[in-house]
Amino acid sequence: MKQVYALCDVNAMYAACESVFDPTLVGRPVIVASNNDGCAVARNKEAKALGVKMGQPIFELREHIEKNGLVVCSSNYALYGDMSFRFMQALSACSPRVMPYSIDEAFLDLTGIESVVSYEDFGHQVKDLVKQWTGLPICVGIAPSPTLAKLANHGAKQYPATNGVVDLTDQVRQRRLLSLTPTGEIWGIGSKLSKRLEALGIRTGLQLADADPKWIRKHFSVVVERTVRELNGVPCHTDILEVAPAKQQIVCSKSFGSPVTDLDSMLSAVSHHASRAGEKLRGERRECGYLSVFMSTSRYRATDQYANQKGIALPFPTADSREITRHAVDLARKLWRDGYRYNKVGINLSDFRTPGANQSDFFSQIEDEQRDKDLMVTLDRINSIAGKNSVQFGRQIHKNKSWEMRRENLSPAYTTRWADIPTVKC
Repeated sequence: MKQVYALCDVNAMYAACESVFDPTLVGRPVIVASNNDGCAVARNKEAKALGVKMGQPIFELREHIEKNGLVVCSSNYALYGDMSFRFMQALSACSPRVMPYSIDEAFLDLTGIESVVSYEDFGHQVKDLVKQWTGLPICVGIAPSPTLAKLANHGAKQYPATNGVVDLTDQVRQRRLLSLTPTGEIWGIGSKLSKRLEALGIRTGLQLADADPKWIRKHFSVVVERTVRELNGVPCHTDILEVAPAKQQIVCSKSFGSPVTDLDSMLSAVSHHASRAGEKLRGERRECGYLSVFMSTSRYRATDQYANQKGIALPFPTADSREITRHAVDLARKLWRDGYRYNKVGINLSDFRTPGANQSDFFSQIEDEQRDKDLMVTLDRINSIAGKNSVQFGRQIHKNKSWEMRRENLSPAYTTRWADIPTVKC
């Protein structure tokens, strides 16, 4: 049976999430800013039409904000993460096999679906269901290989006449779209490889598809060879369709909203990141055996720069936020140097172990260990229901939270905090 894949991708995911709950943003240019409202990390089509570039600093966009009504939203990752989950749930109702690739895109296995409905009609059904369930606009690309599905999705976004769905299961349509697509737009090629290919006379996706795979492998790599085969409808990137490998480390770090100059504020920030890292670790159902802390001043300062990190092998593997925070605070005290204006601190957890797979302390009480685990479960459950940081450790609470991210245009957590649930007046 012929394999067929669909790539479903949300259009301008972050900006779309903001527009779902604020209809006044529909049709207006919207961008989402990075941490501390530094630069643009997401743009809707109206913002792109104004010439706003990815990564462009916000201060350079003042004219667009004042004259063209450009809307700047602070990044709201709680909202985007939850909307991504809802997006994936909607896709699960359409296909028995959903393979998330990123926060805003996933592959579906459509093998055999043509016996019930045409691929294009099915793509529109998926598109309409996601819109109905989440309000998010998506494009759907359908093809016999993941790379061609990516190309089909690109075509669905580029050409409005497709109404957001492109079926590339027909070889004639594949070659037509490939002939219109520069090599740099092919998934897995990028700008550097495309320049090397252009030097050899390969400028379009069709020319790349017609190249000899063995010659491509000799002059480039097996990865590019697989891309050539995929462009001819032979699935090779099956590794991305499997379960993601377990994480090898967890890093929690953010640049400060304003420089930190006192130790108490720094320890408050360290405690916050350590607590969050512990929560993520428990979500992975793992324990860590090594912890490190790093802190630094701004690299853009001409003088008075400082950056350092320290680590420790933990006495026993743990996922207890109290233990992680205690060791992180001790390391932060050793790293601290008076007289600097720090702009970043972070926690790194590694050396992951399976809970219960290591020998416990001979003198520890088993009932105490279970009580500690139950406490962490309760802590996570409360924070998941009432909102992040509803229950915090004492050191996290500090009168001077200059280290917190600057998010002046933060939208409510519409779907993850009870107080922020929208109300509708009839």
